[in-house]
Amino acid sequence: MKFGFIGLGQMGAPMALNLAKQTSVIAYDRDAQIVSDLRGKGLNTTNNQSDLCNVDVIILCLPTGQIVQSCLFDRQTGIASTLRKGTTVVDTSTIDHATTLQLASDLQILGMDFIDAPVSGMQTRAENGTLTMMCGGDAQIIEKLHQSLSAMANKILHMGPVGSGQTTKLVNQLLFDINAAAIAEILPLAVKLGLNPTQISEVINSSSGRSFASEFFTPHILNGDFNNGYPMSAAYKDLVNGAQISKNHNIPTPVLSAATKTYEQALDQGHGDKDKGAMILVFEKLLNVAFRKSAP
Repeated sequence: MKFGFIGLGQMGAPMALNLAKQTSVIAYDRDAQIVSDLRGKGLNTTNNQSDLCNVDVIILCLPTGQIVQSCLFDRQTGIASTLRKGTTVVDTSTIDHATTLQLASDLQILGMDFIDAPVSGMQTRAENGTLTMMCGGDAQIIEKLHQSLSAMANKILHMGPVGSGQTTKLVNQLLFDINAAAIAEILPLAVKLGLNPTQISEVINSSSGRSFASEFFTPHILNGDFNNGYPMSAAYKDLVNGAQISKNHNIPTPVLSAATKTYEQALDQGHGDKDKGAMILVFEKLLNVAFRKSAP
């Protein structure tokens, strides 16, 4: 089986490199510098998207649903019209449910299969090939691709029909987002009450207040390092999607709404290029404290 890979960013590049260790891959990114940097590192790269037209499987790893839509169906540059019937498109991007269903429908008209397969795990896990992949679509197609996909993810779950992968990813991300917002609110409070940041971090991460968010972000916050993981401006789409589902299904989500306000304050204060741990800067400013190793 020949694979094409589009989107060689923070997550896509290591995923494509791992896939290339197992099977034939030709990879493309619209950023020519990224393509140049990856050339000669075990990955067959191209600056011409049309070079991917004869592959059996196209894997996408792109930032937004709009970019995925454009990549496939733009009237001038969309690749879908150049692909063969029977090609399978696997989208590992994190996009909204409605766009996912529309992509599947449009590709089906062209005689192609679609699997939504968003991944969970940060860049380190992408590099190690230990991502979790949540798949929606035809079970037989997913099983057929399982061995190849396992080069990128060591946990591959079939969650149901098309769209189920994105729904699963959203549920997971919203819980993570809420935990990150809670950390931002409570840790500065601890400092304001006279507690030592290093010590309270040790208590939280060895006790019932522990979460993946606390384990990942707290050590970086103590060092004033906010350049780990996905930038907040990009991650905000999950909160927007959550709010849309809440509205469409008349489901109250008060905790999610409160967490969203914290994200929005952080974005408004210019922290969108930082990771989610940087939400703490909002409350540090409000309380005039710093949750750092050097803080008293």
